[in-house]
Amino acid sequence: MITYSSTKQGFLDDVLNNVYKDKILSSLVRETGHSVGFKEKRSWDSLRFMSEIMHDVNIPNNAGVAVEYKINGTSNRIDFIITGLDENKKGSAIIIELKQWSEGVSTTEMDGILKASFYNNSEVLHPSYQAWSYKTLLEDYNESVETNHIGLQPCAYLHNYSPDNIIVNDFYKEHLKKAPAFLKNDATKLQDFIKKYVKYGDDREILYLIENGKIRPSKHLADSLTSMLSNNQEFVLIDNQKIVYETALKLSEESGSVSKNVLIVEGGPGTGKSVVAINLLSELINRGKNPRYVTRNSAPREVFQIKLTGKFTKTRIANLFSSSGSFYNTSENTFDTLIVDEAHRLTEKSGLFSKGFHQVKELINASKFTIFFLDEDQQVTTKDIGTSDVISYWGNKLNTKIYKLKLESQFRCNGSDGYLAWLDEILQIRDTANDTLKGINYDFRVYDNPSVVHGLIIEHNKINNKSRMVAGYCWEWISKNKPEIKDITIGNYSATWNLSSHGQSWIVRENSVDQVGCIHTCQGLELDYVGVIIGPDLVIRNGKVITDSTKRASTDKSLKGIKALMKISPDEAKKISDKIIKNTYRTLMTRGMKGCYIYSTDPETQEYFKNKLLINSTDNFTYNNISDGTSLNIDK
Repeated sequence: MITYSSTKQGFLDDVLNNVYKDKILSSLVRETGHSVGFKEKRSWDSLRFMSEIMHDVNIPNNAGVAVEYKINGTSNRIDFIITGLDENKKGSAIIIELKQWSEGVSTTEMDGILKASFYNNSEVLHPSYQAWSYKTLLEDYNESVETNHIGLQPCAYLHNYSPDNIIVNDFYKEHLKKAPAFLKNDATKLQDFIKKYVKYGDDREILYLIENGKIRPSKHLADSLTSMLSNNQEFVLIDNQKIVYETALKLSEESGSVSKNVLIVEGGPGTGKSVVAINLLSELINRGKNPRYVTRNSAPREVFQIKLTGKFTKTRIANLFSSSGSFYNTSENTFDTLIVDEAHRLTEKSGLFSKGFHQVKELINASKFTIFFLDEDQQVTTKDIGTSDVISYWGNKLNTKIYKLKLESQFRCNGSDGYLAWLDEILQIRDTANDTLKGINYDFRVYDNPSVVHGLIIEHNKINNKSRMVAGYCWEWISKNKPEIKDITIGNYSATWNLSSHGQSWIVRENSVDQVGCIHTCQGLELDYVGVIIGPDLVIRNGKVITDSTKRASTDKSLKGIKALMKISPDEAKKISDKIIKNTYRTLMTRGMKGCYIYSTDPETQEYFKNKLLINSTDNFTYNNISDGTSLNIDK
């Protein structure tokens, strides 16, 4: 949707007559049904600076001008677009990101990211990266841009910002090459940039093509994703993963606006839910469909982007990955297929201000075919509502056909359903009668010192960077803004939580094995070996598993609302918190596909796990005396 469009001359006249804001506002009210706040209205002041830029006789009077173009199928808005024909009479569009910044930004260690004091010292996108990302969105998803070979030229204009070594710092040079940033003294340079790519006017024809372009991933994007997957052994389908994959493709072909389908796929850790999801994403794009990979937690999205590209930078592939909270205002059947991974983490409302209605309803509504991959035993916060019953309820209410499949546990190379059943038994999640690991080829150990656990994880990690240390969220994250501080101290052992500069990609970052992750940075992701520190929120007393929500760190929001519920209904609050804490440790202890090494801060809990290893299995275990710890190790 284009909020305002005109020719260059029409735009100049509207600014001169001071009616441009009225026209923009009336258009927004007409399209959205509501007005906008003071801050957004104030942002339109930048358009006066653009009118001064456009006062150049060599910029054609009939060049197209658009203000606030909402990119179809997204919530992203392009501030300013100028269209026309280049010197070869080919369609051209200049994308301009406008900023009113004058100071208060600083560099960071994160690619394409600045820190802004006027946003509570939080991270913001570099304007050049932002402009370039809009270009890639249009190139990769707007069919008109691809078929009409419209050239897109991104840039940023910070008309109040005096030159310094922040915006144009060498750290951001790759983004500046793709989308130059023009500052306060660069008006003539921006005019030259515009005149280079717009030689002739087009009477807004290109704006019409862009606004009415069908949303569809480009052939170039499809080829790139296929190439990345075919060269990555980690994404090869095995066993019943292939059955789920082919069933999903069949249902995708059969789905339409009046014949919608929902597929619910249940599977525990290591069953390959994400492997199937990524393969489906690639194949559906190859088939000319418009799919998205969706999760609530950003960690799986960021990690899969990195695994597919091999780079720790934002790339074009990022536009294929969406948050589950981004569909609250998406039009019905916008997408052909939504692939919802970690669906058990879905919440009822979306976003910081609880926008929208219900995430499951929003997802089914936004797509002709929706796939939900879930494991209800991995619900780890009070807000997690994604269950098979909830999805079925909304599917029926929205007149979709519902199909269900199950992925059996593979644990890839080692382990089996037996290990999961054993965990359920010893964590007292459910009775399984599996009180032994005898005959199960999985490396589970208990150590009396967290330093030993972490040391072994570091050694395993040297092989392929696929081993990490994690812990229950029982220590405050004081190192978030002071990475030199140690968060976790246990005797002589000390460590920091995962660095905030790594974002949600901590689990694949080089050298991040020195840090400790939590449930929020490892759920939905798999390792070879995992080390787990069990905190005081889960202890054993006289053989019974006792959980205590008050032992969680205040920075952890997993149990938000439990204190209030405890006053109203203590039994219900205890039941919910007990489930969440047990599920959290079950999830942490199933991240390692080959092995799990644990340490508990509580001595009685340590003895409990040691004794559980010995039950009916004395022939399978040996004691390994280590000077700074004791392990119980399954002999292979």
